[in-house]
Amino acid sequence: MPGPKEAKDATHATCAAHARLRESLPAPSQDDFENSTRGFIATIPDARIVNDAGHPVWEMTSFAFEDEETPPDTVNPSLWRQAKLNKIHGLFKVTERIYQVRNFDLSNITFIEGDKGYVIIDPLISAETARAGLDLMREHRGNKPVTGVIYTHSHVDHYGGVKGVLADEDIASGDVPIIAPDGFLEEAVSENVLAGVAMGRRATYMYGALLPRGPKGHVDAGLGKTVSLGKVSLVPPNVLIKETGEKLVVDGVEIVFQMTPDSEAPAEMNFYFPQMKALCMAENCSCHMHNIYTPRGAQVRDAKSWSYYINEAIDLFGAETDVLFASHHWPRWGSQTAIDFLKKQRDMYKYVHDQTLRFANHGLTPTEIAEEIALPPTLAEEWYSRGYYGTLNHNAKAVYQRYLGWFDGNPANLHKLPPVEAGKRYVELAGGPDKLLARVREAFDAGDYRWAAEIGNHLVFADPANADARHIQADALEQLGYQAESGPWRGFYLTAAMELRNPRPSASGQGIGGAGQIRELPMEQLLDSLSVRLNGPKAGSRYIAINLDVTDTGERFLLTLENAVLHHFHGKRDDKADASLTLSRDTFARLMLGEAPLDDLVASGKIKASGKTGAVSELILMLDFFQFWFEIVMP
Repeated sequence: MPGPKEAKDATHATCAAHARLRESLPAPSQDDFENSTRGFIATIPDARIVNDAGHPVWEMTSFAFEDEETPPDTVNPSLWRQAKLNKIHGLFKVTERIYQVRNFDLSNITFIEGDKGYVIIDPLISAETARAGLDLMREHRGNKPVTGVIYTHSHVDHYGGVKGVLADEDIASGDVPIIAPDGFLEEAVSENVLAGVAMGRRATYMYGALLPRGPKGHVDAGLGKTVSLGKVSLVPPNVLIKETGEKLVVDGVEIVFQMTPDSEAPAEMNFYFPQMKALCMAENCSCHMHNIYTPRGAQVRDAKSWSYYINEAIDLFGAETDVLFASHHWPRWGSQTAIDFLKKQRDMYKYVHDQTLRFANHGLTPTEIAEEIALPPTLAEEWYSRGYYGTLNHNAKAVYQRYLGWFDGNPANLHKLPPVEAGKRYVELAGGPDKLLARVREAFDAGDYRWAAEIGNHLVFADPANADARHIQADALEQLGYQAESGPWRGFYLTAAMELRNPRPSASGQGIGGAGQIRELPMEQLLDSLSVRLNGPKAGSRYIAINLDVTDTGERFLLTLENAVLHHFHGKRDDKADASLTLSRDTFARLMLGEAPLDDLVASGKIKASGKTGAVSELILMLDFFQFWFEIVMP
């Protein structure tokens, strides 16, 4: 019998839920398994990739339990199928001159053979995994240089490993084109730096990064296996694509671009290779329902535009396409097969959009809409419409939020009590913690896990020291995780259960989030990142002005603190500023990341300072450092 702090078995209610799901799944098909293995060339043992210290940043050995055909009772049977597909790893030939390394990371790295070398699409999350993919490609297709890099969009799993495929001198010279959609850098900074800590912490839940791998833990993320744990960097692009129809020739490879802003990412693009009759759909089409809103947190995506861009891709490239591939999952071959897939992906997102607003105009709230909406039979019959990553439930809520915001119109929800205060009052209303705990147990025993979790949450927030409350709440969330078809939902539920059973000690240390990427940012974006660290109450009514002369870029900025807000002005200078600093961009980054004190940098000659340098130190003390391991399921 598992102890209160250990993962439990699936209950009879969970097994019954799996049985009901099986009756509604698409017809059995081997097409995905055949497509995911087609063109296989080679891999490395267990896809094991280590960092310079010898520690694994990626490996598939721990997923060996997924070799079993029959899913365990603790895993949704539909998610089990996707998990087995995402376990297939290695180098694959897509078509002549196009190769992919799949499942060396959350995303795919794609190689296009040019006249002299390789044009790389999406160099994964980590430098180590991207380097391993390139090494495997070179081993089997020739030791050639990288002659171009394409970022399909502004999410970290599509650019973070670029330093694994490009040397620092290649980056500094600018000789290798790094191609991205217009707005890429701004959106990458916004998503991965400005909200980096909050998003990163939530991502540990979404991707099950802290869970043990096994039938009662992490099995799959839906979009891919999981996230790699190597070095992440952000190297800005040096070629921006701004319009649909733009064409480039990179190392003899012809590319026709389609801009798709505000689709799966705020800055994204599809593109077509006429010589190979191959269409890359970036992350706009994948082998599941994607997120219109991602639970790790991000801007809500425009499902209507997303659908439009897929339709435009059909019009622009569909008839000529012999093979369709993407930044995740496996390709599809044949023009009609590709068009049929694109049409149903197109209609899936538009259906969610249109039907959500139909329900909203009937007066239903987001929660009510999520309970009512269901895909039509022609979409529901496809495995690639399943909610392995996004779900119909939370995507409907996302469409509502995009048009109508977080407020459902009921004023009782306009100014709700915060969780701790509300929890204490619910406990009091129930007649005390013991009585509310009994009601949670009743709901759990009845298999009503959603209700058990809802009322159990009040008990936990009223008194997080109540171990019995935490443990029954963990039990309820765990069964919801076992039932979840979505990899991210499973990750959230099971990580929450783990942290409720085993509260982490108060964390020490401090950080900023995205520090590896911050060091690579242009000065303008680096200054932007400071604004969200400013502690407004500490700044109060203080006014500070600092002149900055950046030696390596030749830029000049005026940085001001006024009304508890930081502003920076490019090309401006204030002769009455409190202080003036002359320094490199890298030195400024080190100063603001807290890696070196101002006095030491001045003494070493890294900074030339004049005026009241105490004002600079004062401003630095107003900048918050963020604790990554903040609580999510406890106060």
